Amino acid sequence: MDFSRTLIIKPSSLGDIVQALPVLTALKEAHPEARVAWLVATPFVDLLEGHPRLDEVILFDRKRFGRVASSAGVTRDFVRFLRALRRRRFTAVLDLQGLFRSGLFAFATGAPDRVGFAAARELAPLFYTVRVAVPERDTHAVDRYLLAARAAGLEAPKATDHLPVAPDQRRRARSLLAEAGLGPGEPYLVVGADARWTTKQWPPDRYARVIDRIRADLRARAVLIGGPGAKAAARQIGEASAHPPIDLTERTTLKELVGVMAEARAAVTNDSGPMHVAAAVGTPVVAIFGPTQPRRTGPYGPGHRVLAGRAPCSPCFRRQCLYGGGDALACMTAVTADEVADLVLDVWQAGGRHGAGGRAGAPAAAGSG
Repeated sequence: MDFSRTLIIKPSSLGDIVQALPVLTALKEAHPEARVAWLVATPFVDLLEGHPRLDEVILFDRKRFGRVASSAGVTRDFVRFLRALRRRRFTAVLDLQGLFRSGLFAFATGAPDRVGFAAARELAPLFYTVRVAVPERDTHAVDRYLLAARAAGLEAPKATDHLPVAPDQRRRARSLLAEAGLGPGEPYLVVGADARWTTKQWPPDRYARVIDRIRADLRARAVLIGGPGAKAAARQIGEASAHPPIDLTERTTLKELVGVMAEARAAVTNDSGPMHVAAAVGTPVVAIFGPTQPRRTGPYGPGHRVLAGRAPCSPCFRRQCLYGGGDALACMTAVTADEVADLVLDVWQAGGRHGAGGRAGAPAAAGSG
């Protein structure tokens, strides 16, 4: 396969993009001279711009192009977008998204080799020349993406810095924290209490109790992070905590978020994009799972701890809980604040960091804790 001009298609979401980055590492290790572009949705451009292994970031305005069937102007722009892809004369495409639209993008490039998953949705496999089977249902997302890389003739990456953290990102993170009152070099716990699914969200008052335990036992402060929509949970945590955390929710760019995660001693999160960012930069994570399966999407690499499988209906993979009353979200509410705090203390006292980027080929161990 000719990788001299390669396009990786993975427009979203934050966690999925981070988990796909080892494919880029594998490609550049095998073909350092290759020119590699990544097609990404507008909200996540900041994560990839300036990545040392990428030569080009192609912006896909998903919000605008979502109106392609209802606006003549948008339709014209969409056709121009497809023509621009073709003019780049890509020699290979790796479609890691697996939807009709991403398959169409792969086909529109005219690349002779187009790799995608055999079980991709929305008829996307019709656009591929190489269809990759995933033998096990619970294959971790990182390993699934690497299966596509192997099908294209690439080996598993040796490097682990899939999401490199530039010195200026670390400086900016420390500057933000200093402005919020954190001392120079002071260790801190990152708390990611938000998640796109309400069923993934652990109760804010329990995060508050974890924060208070960490403050009492370690004299360490907590830092809340999250993008749009995270402010409500942050406010509830602050109100419930005897030691209000530093609140950086909705105050960081994605690059700054990476820096904040990289500088942290440990993180505690729901199943979310920031969880994957923390794992990718080598910060140990205590992750709380309910409706989803950590063997598929848990924090990847060594040093992480997962609490999961606390209800007979878990994992259900549902955005809305089917049960009401005392059984509602039992998968999440069965996880206690003391259990989570104990695990945070474990990873903190184990030395905090386990090396940037984790370790390819090893999802975190999952269990009830």
